[in-house]
Amino acid sequence: MEKIGLFGGTFDPLHIGHMILAEAVREAWKLEEIWFIPSHLPPHKEKASVSGRDRMEMVRESISQNDKFKVCDLELLRGDKSYTLKTVRELKERYPDKKFFFIIGGDMVESLGSWYHTEELMEEVSFVGVNRPGYSFGTDYPVSKVEIPPLSISSSEIRERMERNLTIRYMVPEPVYFYIKRKGLYEHE
Repeated sequence: MEKIGLFGGTFDPLHIGHMILAEAVREAWKLEEIWFIPSHLPPHKEKASVSGRDRMEMVRESISQNDKFKVCDLELLRGDKSYTLKTVRELKERYPDKKFFFIIGGDMVESLGSWYHTEELMEEVSFVGVNRPGYSFGTDYPVSKVEIPPLSISSSEIRERMERNLTIRYMVPEPVYFYIKRKGLYEHE
């Protein structure tokens, strides 16, 4: 049975921390692939700053050089709140020959108790969490931990830098940097 990592997120925008996290988990757990799943309406955040299509294209362009990374548009096509439980159940139904692992950062590990139907979700998928600076990884739920090099980059920091007209080059994969520039994303008047 193929082992697949599911990496959901707003990816607003995708940054190098996301890429490092995905590769570290793939290697540590010997996963065949990592599927990046851009959310439509994340239940724990406000809506994204740019469209789902732009976020998906940034992911698609960034992962194109890694044949172990795929993009899954399931949540964007569904068009409602992006509840992990719905996504996992639908993927398990579509791909019964695959075993899924849901990848989350330390910030999400600490908030698992507030997720939509957490108890049911724990029965559906195994969680793999990664350390993140500033978070303790504290949870009562079974989450396996993968250590990654500490890297303090966040999508919100990138958006703030863009708002202040500061560079984000080298904080995001090169395709994301050029996509943002080409489309004029995150620019404020």
